[in-house]
Amino acid sequence: MRLAKYLAQCGISSRREACRLIEAGRITLNGKIAKHTDPVLLDAKGRSLDSICLDADPILGTEALDYWLLNKAVGTDCRLLEGDKSSLLHLLPPTPRLYPVGRLDKDSRGLLLLTNDGELTHKLMHPSFAHSKTYHVKLDRPFTDEFIGQMASGVQYKEVRTLPCQVCRLSEDKFEIVLTQGLNRQIRRMASALGYKVIDLQRIALMTLTLDSLAEGEIRQLTPQEVVTLKASVTTIDYSSD
Repeated sequence: MRLAKYLAQCGISSRREACRLIEAGRITLNGKIAKHTDPVLLDAKGRSLDSICLDADPILGTEALDYWLLNKAVGTDCRLLEGDKSSLLHLLPPTPRLYPVGRLDKDSRGLLLLTNDGELTHKLMHPSFAHSKTYHVKLDRPFTDEFIGQMASGVQYKEVRTLPCQVCRLSEDKFEIVLTQGLNRQIRRMASALGYKVIDLQRIALMTLTLDSLAEGEIRQLTPQEVVTLKASVTTIDYSSD
């Protein structure tokens, strides 16, 4: 098995973040700085026969997979920084190690999935899978129907043109948008390019997951049925060659 995939299965991080850890030289394999191409040798039960460390701390193997949902409040930072009092890290249970699937800006709020399932994280975050995220957005002033059409057809800013998406009006200054892209601060930059400022941005759904009655700032485990439904909704791709 490829090293990054094994690290993701151990709950260390998503597969993409595991690649960054390897590239940064923070992973050692049998006492040597690991490379992306290094394979991990597994026994019949899928346990590593190699000695693998992160920052000199041994990686002991796979963890039981866990899935949590947070209704993030404005002001919570999604970066897992122990020294930052606003960090998401301080809201998480001590074990297992959970990581956010994607991020919400510090000044945004709403649904955030947290898990140690690196494979699911990879499938939900990789742009080629085009999974949906739904947001409610309030602007600084009323907008026109032309604005809705422009947002839906794609907006040009800097060197980027966003993909077509679903947009519908909720009120004179609020709309719902469903994205399948994950560009940095995408909605804020789309609105800004059209002359508006976002004053409230809330993610209300990720694929089959919704906030329902979860209060702002609260966190809960997904039910077994929610996990099954979410995984069933994710496009299945064969990673056996990885």
